[in-house]
Amino acid sequence: MRATIQRWVPLGLVVLAALGLRTAGLAVRPMHADEANQAVKTGELLETGRYAYDPRDHHGPTLYYAALPVAWLRGRHTLAALDETTVRLVPALAGTLAVLLLAALAAPLGRWPALAAAAFLAVSPPAVYYSRYFAQETLLLAFTLGALVCARHWWRTGLARWALAAGVCIGLMQATKLSAALFLCAALAAFLLARVRPPASSRMGRDALLAAGAALAVAALFFSSFGTHPGGLGDVFAAGTHAWTRVTGDSGHEKPWWYYLRLFAWQRTGGLVWEQLAFSALALAGLATALRPGEKFLRWAAIYTLIVATVLALIPYKTPWHAVHLVPGLALLAAGALAAFPLRPLAFAAAAVTLALLVGQTRRAAFLRPADGRNPYAYVHSSPDVLKYRALAKAALQRSPREPVRIIGEEYWPLPWYLRGLPRVGYWSAAPEDCDGALVIATAAQAAAVRARLRGDYRESYLGLRPGIVLTVFTPGP
Repeated sequence: MRATIQRWVPLGLVVLAALGLRTAGLAVRPMHADEANQAVKTGELLETGRYAYDPRDHHGPTLYYAALPVAWLRGRHTLAALDETTVRLVPALAGTLAVLLLAALAAPLGRWPALAAAAFLAVSPPAVYYSRYFAQETLLLAFTLGALVCARHWWRTGLARWALAAGVCIGLMQATKLSAALFLCAALAAFLLARVRPPASSRMGRDALLAAGAALAVAALFFSSFGTHPGGLGDVFAAGTHAWTRVTGDSGHEKPWWYYLRLFAWQRTGGLVWEQLAFSALALAGLATALRPGEKFLRWAAIYTLIVATVLALIPYKTPWHAVHLVPGLALLAAGALAAFPLRPLAFAAAAVTLALLVGQTRRAAFLRPADGRNPYAYVHSSPDVLKYRALAKAALQRSPREPVRIIGEEYWPLPWYLRGLPRVGYWSAAPEDCDGALVIATAAQAAAVRARLRGDYRESYLGLRPGIVLTVFTPGP
């Protein structure tokens, strides 16, 4: 009994801490444009039961389908009833599951180093921030860790059920984002380069086919919208071409090769310091530890992390949410370094200091300044002004119950989320001949044309949307 408590209670506390950090105050931060876009798609699926995979500008469908049971449990059955907490609970739960899975994956390091690895992921600034962000990245991370845990169990036991489970996780990875291929290839290459012993099973071929079949079946279910949209299967191939063009071409998201390294090192933006130096120093120490004889698991973790980091550095397209995929590998290396410390009290002290520093950074990033432009994780984030648009639109519709609210211009997200459920709200990419309405909101590119076509008297004001984007609000005069 005592051994059981010593084993599971500390892990339970780490998981509870991870859950608390990921679920507290989920509705406070304004919705990012990407979050809003995906939340609206989720609302459409919730209302109609229909979803069609878009290979051009959206990732895989698992995020939307995963949101359905959460919405049902919270009594949300329409887009208008959805809220920020409901949709963001999906990545929050996935991020918490990832902490538990990392503890399982790190088991070869020993019980307390595995706990340390899970704790590092639990409080990591990028991991926490994007576990509170309605996007695919955290789900992909959880499915990747699930595939690795199942594959390791199959590698050790040779049991076909673990191969099947790994295949299911791989299918979920593919149905989440096409970048899943990077992590699968990196894991396989690391297995080969680390020279891990062959599995106990003598039926590798059969189990590999079983895993591949499960992966294809799961991915096909999601991309075909569970059989209701077979065309989605063919769209997957078109998506690959589009994604490759985007990540290697001129997307506007090009960054220098050291972009992710800086996130895990030190930077000052507008007087605020963002750093993870202690965590990164432990990971570097773990990299050196991985070179010692007999450290095959740590060597695998080092090779896997180096491959992922190198590929992400070489690809011009970079956004900060991709950094979450570096955290588990760095956490494993940091835990491996702690396990190699000559004195356990010294290792515990190093772990405590590192965790405390990470918690401080996470508090600032996810809770104190979650939408601050100086926050390196708040990438092209919506202005706090977006919280004002709904009240303006509701008041305008009450004053003029027969007139529409017009949103004119191509840059308007996340407004469809904030104006969801309101009647007579329309969107135009360019100024129509008749621009009058209960409220008219125009982008800078359309403001002059709108102004020229308004027949009534309007007051003009300005509200922010995203960095560098300010909208003109035309309000009818008294």
